[in-house]
Amino acid sequence: MKITVDDGVGLEVEVAGSGPPLLMVHGFPGVMEDFTDHEADLARHATVVRFDDRGHGRSDKPDHADAYSLDRLAADTLAVADALGFERFRLFGHSMGGMVARRVVLAAPARVEALILMGTSAGRPHGVDPDLADAGAAVALTEGMAVLRELLDDLDPLGTPADQRVRRERPGYVEYGRRNFFAVPAVAYAAILHEIAHQPDQLDEMRSFTCPTLVIVGEQDAAFLTDCRAIAEAVPGAELAVIEDAGHSPQFENPRAYLEVMERFLRTVDARVAS
Repeated sequence: MKITVDDGVGLEVEVAGSGPPLLMVHGFPGVMEDFTDHEADLARHATVVRFDDRGHGRSDKPDHADAYSLDRLAADTLAVADALGFERFRLFGHSMGGMVARRVVLAAPARVEALILMGTSAGRPHGVDPDLADAGAAVALTEGMAVLRELLDDLDPLGTPADQRVRRERPGYVEYGRRNFFAVPAVAYAAILHEIAHQPDQLDEMRSFTCPTLVIVGEQDAAFLTDCRAIAEAVPGAELAVIEDAGHSPQFENPRAYLEVMERFLRTVDARVAS
């Protein structure tokens, strides 16, 4: 389905399952299909809501930079929940999606029943060089996404042994990633990348979170491992799950361990709500 938010941008949304709503926010530059492999399993526990953020996948792609910010993506997430009639929901955010989820909780804490953050940060990621990010944004705007892709292929900023293994062993995985990358227009890529690299640290604000929280990170995800540990230490009662043999995308790199952690946490939340 297509859900149109307040500024006229249409977001592609898919819903599966029944039970408590679970909104899943993908990373950058990802798509809702990042969570397809486990949708059927998670749909046994929840009404799973996946959607493409603006500028990504099959959602609309405004042609001006002012249409893109992490706060705007957080507002879009709440708009999706509103359109589906979900006053309260469980929220999952991967990488950029975790940065968006953090803002959703800060903006509307009473609406988030439980929170899952994966491979993300409380502010500028420690593994991201702001100057290098700005250079990448400039390349996207002045030389194009194809040139930027060549540079990223050489740098491989999130490359890990686990990611390289999936690239070798999963047919179509490399092509899938490139397709998602080129679906994002340069103006959106540059605006979001700049904000990711320059966002304020909100770790102290996260100490106010009261919802059950799970933090997932791959043991090889050097760019985000320190940040995830810090979040888990700051959020009261948060659980930290470090996934072995996984990098920045545990759902692809160690899917069994990822799903076990997700299902265990959702069952714990169910029991807490029931009591």
